[in-house]
Amino acid sequence: MAKKVTKVPVVDADRCIGCGICADLCPEVFQMGDGEVSFVHNPKGAPEWKIRDVIDSCPVSCISWDEEES
Repeated sequence: MAKKVTKVPVVDADRCIGCGICADLCPEVFQMGDGEVSFVHNPKGAPEWKIRDVIDSCPVSCISWDEEES
């Protein structure tokens, strides 16, 4: 059976400045961690259009798409 490839958001923690915009705009997917950087806690928690808006809103462009096989 062929594997299904889906897009999931990822945060580059080395580039994240901890502004919290992503967690404010889409708390279903993003949270702020102990180190005051964002992380993805539920990659499929919101529709793609909403995650794309968050990606576009990041001031340091540290959020991107990755592919995940299932």
